[in-house]
Amino acid sequence: MATENESPSQPDVSAMLKDQTSACKAARDAMAAGGEVMLFDGRPPQWMVFGIAASRLGWSLNIGLTTLGLDETVEILRARHRDEQLRTGIIVAADRSWFFTLYFDATRTELLACSGVKKERPPRRDAQKLQL
Repeated sequence: MATENESPSQPDVSAMLKDQTSACKAARDAMAAGGEVMLFDGRPPQWMVFGIAASRLGWSLNIGLTTLGLDETVEILRARHRDEQLRTGIIVAADRSWFFTLYFDATRTELLACSGVKKERPPRRDAQKLQL
């Protein structure tokens, strides 16, 4: 068993992706198709992780990016897990079309939430149609 200063063993992320959010199935599919999983050892406090997720949601909505489960993730982090340190990770789809963020408890034994953002060029608000 890992002590507090050691990294825990790598969890089976695919098995942990159940139905926490609507992004879980897409994240599992991305892993099955050869997506890369990276888990981070840092333990930022919940308020920081929540703040980043909430900012990412606002930014994505503002510029029109396609997201999966990001709104659900923000609600999960807002409603629960206060005053905890969390761990995070990412899944990058093999074709790099989607990026999923994983949110774990401090021991990385429970997956709390998963969100996805599609890599796409946001529509330009000031774009004008070319008239011939």
